[in-house]
Amino acid sequence: MAYFDNGNEIFKQARRNHYAVGAYNTNNLEWTKALLQAAEETRTPLLIQASTGAGKYMGGYKVIKDLTADLMDSMDISVPVILNLDHGDYDSAVECIKLGFSSVMFDGHNLPTDENLAKTREIIKLAHERGISVEAEIGKIGENQGADGGELASVADAKLFVAAGVDKLACGIGNIHGVYPEGWKGLNFERLQEIATAVPDVPLVLHGGSGIPREQVEKAISLGIAKININTEFQLAFQSATRKYFEAGKDQDKAHKGYDPRKLLLPGTEAISDAMKEMISWMGTPSIDSKVKSAGFDRASLNEE
Repeated sequence: MAYFDNGNEIFKQARRNHYAVGAYNTNNLEWTKALLQAAEETRTPLLIQASTGAGKYMGGYKVIKDLTADLMDSMDISVPVILNLDHGDYDSAVECIKLGFSSVMFDGHNLPTDENLAKTREIIKLAHERGISVEAEIGKIGENQGADGGELASVADAKLFVAAGVDKLACGIGNIHGVYPEGWKGLNFERLQEIATAVPDVPLVLHGGSGIPREQVEKAISLGIAKININTEFQLAFQSATRKYFEAGKDQDKAHKGYDPRKLLLPGTEAISDAMKEMISWMGTPSIDSKVKSAGFDRASLNEE
């Protein structure tokens, strides 16, 4: 039976030893399978997360939890898997805690600091009673809003939220969700260093990891980033592979049922796994063991009704 790890020790080890573990958003069945396959075949821990938008699209957080657990069982997944709510509001965080997610991110950045802190404490109490990990955000992660990125996190807020008991801390350091705009000024390493020094034992989180130059990500890891959120990069990989399938006219191959949704979605799905494996290699995520294991499906099934 599938078990979700809360990830606390996984991310503490990552910070102590200067590597990162990827946190990847899921968007549907194929996405979830692709992430699980790449994790199993690289023998590395996996954090699968759902945004509030994906939760609505996929039919609710219960669907995401049950789907992930059922796939873990059917694919015989044997690496640690963390199931996280990404950028959840208060109600979503409470719902996911009650459903049995093993990690939640309560994002109260748009609230006054006192209210954000109070609600974060409530979420921490509810989650920790059930052994569930909590991530909070300080500062504001940019939303394609220009070269300066979002609001920088403050060192004082970092200390406040760590004192409240958060397990992981997402910091606004010039990072942006989505595609980085031309002229983006890069990550603010000075602020990251200040925060890392102020909260030396807490895993720090880099949101908007898609599209940041590799050398900047590696430097961020060296300064304390232990969790890197990726979504856009895999969406673009999926888009590119799917476009090539259509441009090659494979969807028009009626003799081999190139229009079958399983075949239409396969190139993009495999592109996600490939992109994830590449990222794992340079984030430095160590394997949990030396097993060699395939988590692929029976490709012959593509030609079955």
